[in-house]
Amino acid sequence: MTKILAYNVRIDEQPFIDQWSKEHGVQVDSIPEELHDDTVDKAKGYDGVDFKQRTVVTQNPAFYQKLASYGITQLSARSAGIDTVNLKWAKANNLRVTNVPSYSPEAVAEMALTQTMQLIRHIPQFNDRLSDSNYVVLGLRSTELTELTVGIIGVGRIGGKLARIFHALGATVIGNDLRAPREDLRGIMTYVSKEELYKRADIISVHVWGGDDNFHLINDKAFAQMKPTAYFINDSRGPVVDTQALIKALNQQKNRWRCTRRCGR
Repeated sequence: MTKILAYNVRIDEQPFIDQWSKEHGVQVDSIPEELHDDTVDKAKGYDGVDFKQRTVVTQNPAFYQKLASYGITQLSARSAGIDTVNLKWAKANNLRVTNVPSYSPEAVAEMALTQTMQLIRHIPQFNDRLSDSNYVVLGLRSTELTELTVGIIGVGRIGGKLARIFHALGATVIGNDLRAPREDLRGIMTYVSKEELYKRADIISVHVWGGDDNFHLINDKAFAQMKPTAYFINDSRGPVVDTQALIKALNQQKNRWRCTRRCGR
């Protein structure tokens, strides 16, 4: 029987793993640790490795050689992002790397909407006051979406879904993408340059691939071009944002930016 070792398995993931294992007749063993140099030996005796983590697997090419020597033939990521794996080193050791094709575009877009509403409606600040039995709303007046311009960087499956949501709620939606304008978004969103998007948008939401070409896409220059009252949401991979540039912008106290999901590394 084929045997797979699943790394970094959460309690809520286990029932789905058990169900898949039973349906396909494949033995899947789970452990809570991430896949790293100090845990790779646990993969001995298995045919494949399944993993999910937030940090790079290894900085040592010998790690992949070791997996190959164990007879491992596949590394399967339980995530869309595979930037934690060195594909060149994996290929050199005949290791196939697979990933989740995509997450639910609706789920991620709705999360971005939720984060936006928390920001413009000052929900965290209200919660702080309520926890102190303070019911004063002074200084926390909200702005309606119909008064705001939403800028979306990366108009793919998620960005396009988010554009439709904000348009339906009455916001002005502008976007930027390397690909040609989508005909299905005509009348819903206007394509503009990044410079114009930074200048005009009250809310900026990022939904791009986390490859090397997008490393620190949002940097000092980008933050400097944004409105001093802009809200910033990163629902892409962390390294898309230059963390030091974000911290610098926040410390200057000129903006209300908030990295609501992932910051860079």
